[in-house]
Amino acid sequence: MKDTTHFGYQEVPINEKTYRVREVFNRVARRYDLMNDLMSLGLHRLWKRVAIETLAIRPGMRILDLAAGTGDLARAMARRTGSDGSIFLADINDQMLRAGRDSAIDAGQLSGLHWCQCDAEALPFPTHYFDRVTIGFGLRNVTKKEDALGEIFRVLKPGGQALILEFSKPTSHSLTQAYNLYSFSVLPLLGKVVAGDMDSYQYLAESIRKHPDQNTLKAMMETAGFESVRYQNLTGGIVAIHNGTRP
Repeated sequence: MKDTTHFGYQEVPINEKTYRVREVFNRVARRYDLMNDLMSLGLHRLWKRVAIETLAIRPGMRILDLAAGTGDLARAMARRTGSDGSIFLADINDQMLRAGRDSAIDAGQLSGLHWCQCDAEALPFPTHYFDRVTIGFGLRNVTKKEDALGEIFRVLKPGGQALILEFSKPTSHSLTQAYNLYSFSVLPLLGKVVAGDMDSYQYLAESIRKHPDQNTLKAMMETAGFESVRYQNLTGGIVAIHNGTRP
């Protein structure tokens, strides 16, 4: 069995990746939302709105948002589940969870929200517990993606839906070239100037390139047991939404 994995373009011992990813997000937590707006020119907000529309969320649903970060995706879903619903915000990183809770307090939106520090590869929830499970821009940071997909499948109710919103592979050569130039020239510099952290945003650019492409991730979800798996490219494939249903 392979005992190393990738951390960006580096090959590291498999038991070190979680620690290294945690350190990256500890450093960027307080500037995370600002950097998302700057890096995506605000497009991440549109991507998340489009993703939520694919979920057919109804009042009263119980939803798990993995890699919840600062909680913007979860809070948007909570407005749809209503007072009888519940959203569990899960993240392996305590600094991100704290930033997310602070954001919810600032927004005056705490009702129905629950925070949990846990690992996506070993979720502390019962089988068949959630109506929906989402993970937005977090799967690429998971060490054992197959394990995480298996856990998502396990905690979903039959008929429940999983959603993965993630950076993916542009569909045209010209867009790929422009995207690569932006990612490896602009993003690290932006991280240095705004967040005082060039290395974390260099890792971000590299981690996107190591993430499975659209069809590979679709096949991984099918292997995990999901049915009716489909994906939708956004912004020319820079981002993709994958959906799958637990039979």
